[in-house]
Amino acid sequence: QVRLVESGGGLVQAGGSLRLSCTASELVFNIYGMAWYRQAPGKQRDWVATITSGGSTIYSNSVKGRFTISRDNAKNTVYLQMNSLKPEDTASYYCKVVQYPTSWGQGTQVTVSS
Repeated sequence: QVRLVESGGGLVQAGGSLRLSCTASELVFNIYGMAWYRQAPGKQRDWVATITSGGSTIYSNSVKGRFTISRDNAKNTVYLQMNSLKPEDTASYYCKVVQYPTSWGQGTQVTVSS
């Protein structure tokens, strides 16, 4: 069974940076795309960014130019580098395997203060 474990969240002031990590176990990692989602309390879970198995990336308009998604296939890990953080980025962040049925992980909390 695939297990997804997110880490790297924390508290940061507006304008600061964080790097999130997600490690996938029991998965032939290199053949799947990976995505990041986020969810604030009382709101829907929104897509943030995707990186394909070939390394192509796409971002939601709200984070474009500030966030960078990357992957290290040797470590079965996908990253989300978040720069110029804004209070509206505050949410729990989750990773997801593209086109593969897996349960959501526990997520990692990102809180950006004004």
